[in-house]
Amino acid sequence: MSNKISVRDSGLLQGFCDYHCHLLPSVDDGVEMMEDSLHILSLWESAGMREVWMTPHIMEDYPNKPDDLRQRFEKVKQAYNGSIALHLASENMMDTLFANRLEADELLPMGSGHDCLLVETSYYTPPINMKELFDRTKSKGYKPILAHPERYRYMNRLDYKYWRQEGVLLQLNVSSLTGDYGQEAKAKAEWLLRQGMYDLCGTDTHAIEQTDIFLNAPISKNTVKRLKAICHRI
Repeated sequence: MSNKISVRDSGLLQGFCDYHCHLLPSVDDGVEMMEDSLHILSLWESAGMREVWMTPHIMEDYPNKPDDLRQRFEKVKQAYNGSIALHLASENMMDTLFANRLEADELLPMGSGHDCLLVETSYYTPPINMKELFDRTKSKGYKPILAHPERYRYMNRLDYKYWRQEGVLLQLNVSSLTGDYGQEAKAKAEWLLRQGMYDLCGTDTHAIEQTDIFLNAPISKNTVKRLKAICHRI
């Protein structure tokens, strides 16, 4: 008997909360059309998803302002009449302007208490002042969440352990486990999951094309069990 099952048939998304996706239309490199956002939400709903946090980029390439994102999010909520609970936050690049945005509160936190901040870095090199930026994030009262750590080429096992000890939460892109980002990211994700180092999950969906690939991707039944243990609210 095969130990593999499709994500769609695994039950993984039943009651799932997606803490990272780019379904807010026309604001970054994610979904462009409202119709596409609504279509993806209908697919997630049929798979049993419970909550979705839309997390558009705030970075130099996409200098989104929180008020503008809130206005666009309200339009999505008005257009959507399904059962998924929708929330808005942002994925915040730790670039040269991150500290300024942090001080000016030009970021959108997440979590039930809105006390968490989803952050990312370059895939190839860390910010020179990465620890200082995390410390400043915590001094502002936020719990930092590092998006898709398995995708950072510059990080190794010691780095993951260090940042966890520093109070940084780790967010898994589930499709890393199905090989969407290559074997290196898959191997790192599998190790982090076995070590119990992930705190929450996301799909990081950017387009309709990703959803069919993701739902039909084979995944280990043992992996699904581990994932279900961490797919909880923060």
